[in-house]
Amino acid sequence: MLATFAGQNDDGKADEVIYAWRSFEAYPICVGLAGAESVRIPLTADGRHDLEAMAAAVTARTKVILLCTPNNPTGPILATRETESFIKSVPADVVVVIDEAYQEFVRAEDAVDGIAMYRKYPNVVVLRTFSKAHGLAGLRVGYSVSNPELTQHLRVAATPFSVSQIAEKAAVTSLQHYDQVVERVQSLVDERQRVTAGLKELGWFVPDAQGNFVWLNLGENSSEFAALAGEHALSVRAFGEEGVRVSIGEPEANTRFLELCANYTKPPRRS
Repeated sequence: MLATFAGQNDDGKADEVIYAWRSFEAYPICVGLAGAESVRIPLTADGRHDLEAMAAAVTARTKVILLCTPNNPTGPILATRETESFIKSVPADVVVVIDEAYQEFVRAEDAVDGIAMYRKYPNVVVLRTFSKAHGLAGLRVGYSVSNPELTQHLRVAATPFSVSQIAEKAAVTSLQHYDQVVERVQSLVDERQRVTAGLKELGWFVPDAQGNFVWLNLGENSSEFAALAGEHALSVRAFGEEGVRVSIGEPEANTRFLELCANYTKPPRRS
């Protein structure tokens, strides 16, 4: 998609793609492959998009803005009012991509609905996937929703046969049994709420978790904590010296994770 709307101009200078950071780790990779330049805007202290700073970063070379909601790996959503104000503030020829990979896990009442934004603003593209809530990670099947004028350009640049027949059948079957997807997701959300409540009781600061994971802002202790979790048969993901993303697992594993956090005393553990 980025190769369709961003790359290099006739003058040889790279187009710009703006996104929050830290966010989905594939963004800088895809931007680089498209030949464009990444403009990373730091998250706020509570792991949210700084939309004001993102809007201020727009230049004549900006072609695409990526919004990840809920943000991976920190967890907070973008609210409807702030997102709509942001879309109105950027030039109409800048494509605003709303990445809703974890949309099914969201329970925040004020969360933006990407489809509603697409229906109001022709420069909005919505991305969704079957990799998360549907449990089809590895089959690489997802979809975009956009204005026909944008869609026609995406179709031209689409890779032929990029979705296998097996992936198509799996996606259709999952949709046919969507009640089971809803049930699984709600079970995970219930566990997420238990884990976040437990962490807060222990004194941890946890950004508003709206995906299937929680974020611990462990800074320079991130790798050490991840290694310690591994010793307790827990697989967590450290992101440099920024923090650790912990996927919500089975109840027993979640309980062991809370026990680990209860015994971990190094800063910045406490809120």
